[in-house]
Amino acid sequence: MLVPFKDLKSEFKRILLSNGFTESKADEVAIIFAENSRDGVHSHGLNRFPAFIQYVRDGHVIPDAEPVKVGGFGSLEQWDGRYGPGMLNAKFCMNRAIELGNEYGIGCVAIKNTNHWMRGGTYGWQAAEAGMISISFTNTIANMPPWGGVVPRLSNDPLIIAVPRKEGHVVLDMAISQYAIGKLNLYKSRNEQLPLPGGYDKGGNLSIDPAAILESERVLPIGFWKGSGLSLMLDLLATVLSQGRSTATITKAGPEAGISQVFIAIKPIGIKNNELIEQILSYAKSSRPLHEGDDILYPGENTLKTREKSMREGVWVDERIWEKVKNL
Repeated sequence: MLVPFKDLKSEFKRILLSNGFTESKADEVAIIFAENSRDGVHSHGLNRFPAFIQYVRDGHVIPDAEPVKVGGFGSLEQWDGRYGPGMLNAKFCMNRAIELGNEYGIGCVAIKNTNHWMRGGTYGWQAAEAGMISISFTNTIANMPPWGGVVPRLSNDPLIIAVPRKEGHVVLDMAISQYAIGKLNLYKSRNEQLPLPGGYDKGGNLSIDPAAILESERVLPIGFWKGSGLSLMLDLLATVLSQGRSTATITKAGPEAGISQVFIAIKPIGIKNNELIEQILSYAKSSRPLHEGDDILYPGENTLKTREKSMREGVWVDERIWEKVKNL
């Protein structure tokens, strides 16, 4: 079913206000959840909202916590998120990285003891709107086996790279698995099979069945061993730069809380940036499509199309989850 954006945001805000959030914080968090669904990232919009509220009620997310600076020098800063709402900490850190980037040319902010930031692309779009190139990543609870292993020991670390562009920003928002865990749950909830193999079943066979993959806990890393290595490196960087908790420590503690994240903002140099960007995108899009009539899309292009459609026609929601949220 379709729900107007303002109604979606209003319902989120109502529930947040009844769960310890101030007016301003409830508004910010509600906007982020609503925008995630608006842009088609349902797994980290409406669909994730009940779990977020449960984390608040269980004390894993502290609504009134504010981040504090704990270290750094020059263009590098370290902050402690104090278990506050992950999306607010992330938005704050990217803002701070942008400020440092404007001052030094590049800014890097690492934060420990924060929480799930929901859609990582939110902060790539935030930086691009400010005219900054950005790179951001996070570790998580262990939910992916290392290559050659069968037990989850790596986190499916989202990686976001954004480049500002006048005609529509280029924003890559990717998990290190072939399909993000949230995407697998979305396919499972719709009783749909995956377009391509996304992991293994309990028999060790590549599978397109999201339920079988979630049950085996063996998601497929992108590029096989390459994705496994990339996940490990992102966990190392997030942990070392923030001096926070690693995937191993987070996992042993139980709930996915108190994670580590990094936000980098770079001020573009040069007067021909847009010309260079268009040259690169045009060349990529000039490839002959596999199927006649299909488009070659750059990262973020489909997001913009979905956003426009949602604001024009309404935001698609899973009716069962929408009813569940309204009863929170």
